Amino acid sequence: MADDEKKNPVLSLDETISQLPPPVPFTHSAADIQQLPHDKLPILVVLDDDPTGTQTCHGINVLTVWDAATLEAEFHSGNRGFFILTNSRALPTPQARDLIHEICTAVQKAAAKTNISFEFVLRGDSTLRGHFPDEPEVAEQVSGKADAWILAPFFRQGGRYTINDVHYVLEGGTKLVPAAQTPFAKDATFGYKSSNLVDYVVEKSKGSIPAERVKSISLEDIRVGGANAVVQKLLSFEKGSVVVLNAIVDTDMEIAVQGLLQATTQGKRYLYRTGAAFVSTRLGIEQIPPLSATELELDQSQTSPGGLILAGSYVPKTTEQLECLIDGRGEKLKRIVLDVEELLANSETLEEAISSAVDLAGEYIAKGEDVLVMTSRKLIIGKDDISSLNIGSVVAAALVLFLRLLVPRPRYIIAKGGITSSDAATKSLRMRRAEIRGQAASGVPLWRCTESTSKFSGIIYVVFPGNVGEKHTLRDLVASWEKLAVPKH
Repeated sequence: MADDEKKNPVLSLDETISQLPPPVPFTHSAADIQQLPHDKLPILVVLDDDPTGTQTCHGINVLTVWDAATLEAEFHSGNRGFFILTNSRALPTPQARDLIHEICTAVQKAAAKTNISFEFVLRGDSTLRGHFPDEPEVAEQVSGKADAWILAPFFRQGGRYTINDVHYVLEGGTKLVPAAQTPFAKDATFGYKSSNLVDYVVEKSKGSIPAERVKSISLEDIRVGGANAVVQKLLSFEKGSVVVLNAIVDTDMEIAVQGLLQATTQGKRYLYRTGAAFVSTRLGIEQIPPLSATELELDQSQTSPGGLILAGSYVPKTTEQLECLIDGRGEKLKRIVLDVEELLANSETLEEAISSAVDLAGEYIAKGEDVLVMTSRKLIIGKDDISSLNIGSVVAAALVLFLRLLVPRPRYIIAKGGITSSDAATKSLRMRRAEIRGQAASGVPLWRCTESTSKFSGIIYVVFPGNVGEKHTLRDLVASWEKLAVPKH
């Protein structure tokens, strides 16, 4: 039995919850933050290592560029925060470090020019994959030493909970599986062996951050002591600590954020490595239900074009969702499969295959039929993490080329997977600044870019994470957006 399985068994959700102090049922956190004068709270600049971190937000913007004019305009926008899509998870570590340094430097200059204070959040995967501790290290090199790093991967909508410093993934609605025992931890590039976040920090830092530097805000601190207990603990930690935030429900995170804000008013400065839930909580964004086709003003008439689903993610959940989509939609969905082995064989094969797929998909969409364009499901792994990333890049490039060449405007676009959705937004659709409208399903972000320079300006664009949702979530979304039948007289 592996070490993590001995230390951290699979738990029953109900049994575990019953042994903890009851959660605080309600806080006024969002309202309190919204009522604060803008100059009393630093702007939150969220560097997102793939586009799925926008999954709990609405009413703010995501930038895919970081030139001075764009950043200065965003600082002056009146919003309490904004995202910058770095897509650094798709890069090898040295390039990711260089990119984060470049972006942090640009943000620092824009903030100085506008005389507006800010805080960095490095939004990462709620299942712990990504460039850690590299990204916080680089951010500190640019913006100066923080009093502590805050590590908060909690993401309720995806069933990611932190309890007694152990990070869990909820399976089947009843089982808490330690994160290191899930398929996510076997990631070819970002794999890890420790579910306990203290051990995880030591492991990922290769021992440069020892266990005694990793501190914790427990559920007991949050639920029994409240924000006052949180702030007292934060103030007691020595500079250079990494602080784990435990959370199971939204109010846990809300109380932790209240404590953090109180600590910042006492002169403390933090750097955040978090999942999506922290961002919306810190911005005071209330959660809203997924947006319906009617709310989106989606054209569902019989004369409208077909929708497009692009799928490049290989995580088991995506494959399961695609099978359910194909089975559930039947003849209502046209399917085009890009064979990854053929794409990797040589560039000529790639261009021919994509050109053929574009022609076929264009015909279907123009006729009003929904189209799924997906990569073949056999996962091909390189001999090391760099070659695995390179394979992912070739696959992403194929999907980017497909969307760039596509002529008929689809009714909507759903992009499945972080790299797929990032590259499609930036390289194919030429989005520079998009509004986060809300969610298409729980934990599934929905953007709209109305810039005249973007391809298919104003189109409904769904950033569907590879590892979010139930088996039927993608199928149900596509079904709810299908064209409405003409009523019989």
